[in-house]
Amino acid sequence: MKIEYIYAGLLLHNAKQPITEENIKKVLQAAGIEVDEVRVKALVAALSEVNIDEAIKTAALPVAAAPAVAPATAPGTAPAAEKPAEEKKEEEKKEEASEESVAEGLSALFG
Repeated sequence: MKIEYIYAGLLLHNAKQPITEENIKKVLQAAGIEVDEVRVKALVAALSEVNIDEAIKTAALPVAAAPAVAPATAPGTAPAAEKPAEEKKEEEKKEEASEESVAEGLSALFG
Protein backbone atom coordinates (compact mmCIF):
# COMPACT_ATOMS: atom_id res chain seq x y z
CA MET A 1 0.00 0.00 0.00
CA LYS A 2 1.41 3.36 -0.97
CA ILE A 3 1.81 5.75 1.92
CA GLU A 4 -0.25 8.45 0.20
CA TYR A 5 -3.33 6.27 0.51
CA ILE A 6 -2.71 5.68 4.20
CA TYR A 7 -2.19 9.42 4.73
CA ALA A 8 -5.49 10.09 2.98
CA GLY A 9 -7.23 7.68 5.34
CA LEU A 10 -5.58 9.23 8.37
CA LEU A 11 -6.44 12.72 7.17
CA LEU A 12 -10.08 11.78 6.78
CA HIS A 13 -10.08 10.12 10.20
CA ASN A 14 -8.52 13.20 11.79
CA ALA A 15 -11.13 15.41 10.10
CA LYS A 16 -13.83 13.09 11.47
CA GLN A 17 -14.98 12.29 7.93
CA PRO A 18 -16.07 8.80 6.84
CA ILE A 19 -13.33 6.77 5.21
CA THR A 20 -15.08 5.86 1.99
CA GLU A 21 -13.79 5.16 -1.49
CA GLU A 22 -15.25 8.45 -2.71
CA ASN A 23 -13.60 10.48 0.07
CA ILE A 24 -10.22 8.77 -0.38
CA LYS A 25 -10.37 9.52 -4.12
CA LYS A 26 -11.22 13.18 -3.44
CA VAL A 27 -8.26 13.60 -1.06
CA LEU A 28 -5.83 11.92 -3.45
CA GLN A 29 -7.07 13.89 -6.45
CA ALA A 30 -6.85 17.14 -4.47
CA ALA A 31 -3.21 16.29 -3.80
CA GLY A 32 -2.59 15.67 -7.51
CA ILE A 33 -2.14 11.91 -7.12
CA GLU A 34 -3.36 9.53 -9.80
CA VAL A 35 -5.90 7.27 -8.11
CA ASP A 36 -5.60 3.49 -8.31
CA GLU A 37 -9.10 2.08 -7.77
CA VAL A 38 -7.80 -1.27 -6.49
CA ARG A 39 -5.68 0.39 -3.81
CA VAL A 40 -8.56 2.59 -2.74
CA LYS A 41 -10.85 -0.43 -2.34
CA ALA A 42 -8.15 -2.34 -0.45
CA LEU A 43 -7.53 0.57 1.91
CA VAL A 44 -11.20 1.12 2.70
CA ALA A 45 -11.68 -2.61 3.30
CA ALA A 46 -8.61 -2.83 5.54
CA LEU A 47 -9.48 0.25 7.57
CA SER A 48 -13.09 -0.83 8.09
CA GLU A 49 -11.82 -3.49 10.50
CA VAL A 50 -9.35 -1.25 12.36
CA ASN A 51 -9.89 0.99 15.36
CA ILE A 52 -7.63 3.78 14.10
CA ASP A 53 -7.46 5.65 17.41
CA GLU A 54 -6.33 2.51 19.21
CA ALA A 55 -3.83 1.67 16.45
CA ILE A 56 -2.30 5.14 16.69
CA LYS A 57 -1.96 4.84 20.46
CA THR A 58 -0.19 1.50 20.25
CA ALA A 59 1.98 2.57 17.29
CA ALA A 60 3.11 5.76 19.02
CA LEU A 61 4.96 4.12 21.88
CA PRO A 62 6.93 6.57 23.97
CA VAL A 63 10.54 6.83 22.93
CA ALA A 64 13.14 7.97 25.43
CA ALA A 65 14.28 11.36 24.18
CA ALA A 66 17.66 12.84 24.86
CA PRO A 67 17.59 15.88 27.13
CA ALA A 68 17.44 19.14 25.19
CA VAL A 69 20.03 20.75 27.44
CA ALA A 70 23.07 18.99 28.83
CA PRO A 71 22.95 18.70 32.63
CA ALA A 72 25.03 21.24 34.47
CA THR A 73 28.18 19.97 36.16
CA ALA A 74 29.38 21.13 39.51
CA PRO A 75 32.18 23.69 39.43
CA GLY A 76 35.57 22.06 39.27
CA THR A 77 34.33 18.76 37.90
CA ALA A 78 35.14 17.52 34.47
CA PRO A 79 32.39 16.39 32.14
CA ALA A 80 31.98 12.65 31.70
CA ALA A 81 34.11 11.01 29.03
CA GLU A 82 32.51 10.23 25.70
CA LYS A 83 31.23 6.72 25.14
CA PRO A 84 33.46 4.37 23.19
CA ALA A 85 32.65 3.95 19.50
CA GLU A 86 31.37 0.40 20.08
CA GLU A 87 28.72 1.60 22.55
CA LYS A 88 27.63 4.31 20.13
CA LYS A 89 27.22 1.77 17.34
CA GLU A 90 25.17 -0.52 19.59
CA GLU A 91 22.88 2.37 20.54
CA GLU A 92 22.42 3.29 16.87
CA LYS A 93 21.53 -0.32 16.06
CA LYS A 94 18.95 -0.35 18.88
CA GLU A 95 17.41 2.89 17.59
CA GLU A 96 17.26 1.51 14.04
CA ALA A 97 15.70 -1.70 15.33
CA SER A 98 13.01 0.18 17.25
CA GLU A 99 12.22 2.33 14.20
CA GLU A 100 11.99 -0.81 12.08
CA SER A 101 9.65 -2.46 14.56
CA VAL A 102 7.37 0.59 14.53
CA ALA A 103 7.37 0.56 10.72
CA GLU A 104 6.59 -3.17 10.72
CA GLY A 105 3.72 -2.58 13.13
CA LEU A 106 2.27 0.11 10.89
CA SER A 107 2.66 -2.01 7.77
CA ALA A 108 0.89 -4.89 9.49
CA LEU A 109 -1.84 -2.52 10.55
CA PHE A 110 -2.47 -1.05 7.11
CA GLY A 111 -1.50 -4.01 4.93
